[in-house]
Amino acid sequence: MINLFNAHIENLSIHRVGNKSRNESIFLSAQPYTLNDEIMPLLKEYFFKAFREKEENYYQFAHEVDLEYNELYNFATEIFANPTQIHEVSKKITTHLFEQSNHPHIKNGEVYVAYFTNTSIQNNVVDAVGIFKSEIKTDFLQFEEQEDNLEMVLQQGINLNKLDKGCIIFNFKKEEGYKILSVDSNRYDSKYWLEHFLNVDVFQDETFMTKKYLQFCKDFAKEVVLPAEDKKEEVLFMNRAVNHFAKNDAFEETAFLNEVLDNPDLIPEFKNYKVDRGAKYSIEDVSSFPIANAAVTDIRKKLRNVIELDTNIQIKLDFVNPESAEKFVEKGWDEEKQMYYYLVYFNKEQKS
Repeated sequence: MINLFNAHIENLSIHRVGNKSRNESIFLSAQPYTLNDEIMPLLKEYFFKAFREKEENYYQFAHEVDLEYNELYNFATEIFANPTQIHEVSKKITTHLFEQSNHPHIKNGEVYVAYFTNTSIQNNVVDAVGIFKSEIKTDFLQFEEQEDNLEMVLQQGINLNKLDKGCIIFNFKKEEGYKILSVDSNRYDSKYWLEHFLNVDVFQDETFMTKKYLQFCKDFAKEVVLPAEDKKEEVLFMNRAVNHFAKNDAFEETAFLNEVLDNPDLIPEFKNYKVDRGAKYSIEDVSSFPIANAAVTDIRKKLRNVIELDTNIQIKLDFVNPESAEKFVEKGWDEEKQMYYYLVYFNKEQKS
């Protein structure tokens, strides 16, 4: 989990990059931008808003030979070692981005390189480097008094409500390539920002593994449990899966299967499904890992524990107390009506 509320912009450099294939140039500012109290909160909101609204999927710098050959990794390391030199390094970063800007679809724009203090990641307060790019210009009106009339002047500028591209490099997990967050709102070239400029891989930590494994379970429930059993068992399987993750600090697959799969016949189905589909979720060779409790909480909030019937009736099963759904809800078939039914047992109705 990250917390950017107390982050402070210590330094900001602004440059501009064009598109090399269109013979557009690069402009590098001679000096850092002079920040003031009026623009500081606006810039913080502009830089950080997209990251607050986006699910936290971390990346790390990578290279097919060795991490030390990744240019952005070296630039970030240089800045963290000596933050006073960030403006000079920001020119190298912008030049590196310009060298990748050779696809005809890539838009020109302003590049902001910022140094942040007091950012928090996984309860660690660290410094961070932000690299942001604005590309889309928005039309807006200015008004001027000219003699007896109020005149409209059409101008163009940046919409501070939408960041086009950006990344935050936290001074955390350096040996593994730092922990990085990235956004790309204008994905006209999916490889331009993440692959060519940043050169990153997904950071496969406990949060990543927890999310991926539970997503795998969700798809297994939908594609295997539902056809083999029914909607109730699909919901209850995911209920038991999430609860297993919630009450354990570490995941062990054998214990998970024995606890979560009520039908023993589904255990080989689960293993075969993992062989066929595991690579999609990066879990094909994974059988144990630490569990990220925050990730489990996020996933629980997104799960639907509702059985929707074609008679316009919904049955909501209790994820907090799964035993109730298993013991007091039965599914049957009515020969006379030629319809399925759910039978619900209870002692008394609860007052809301």
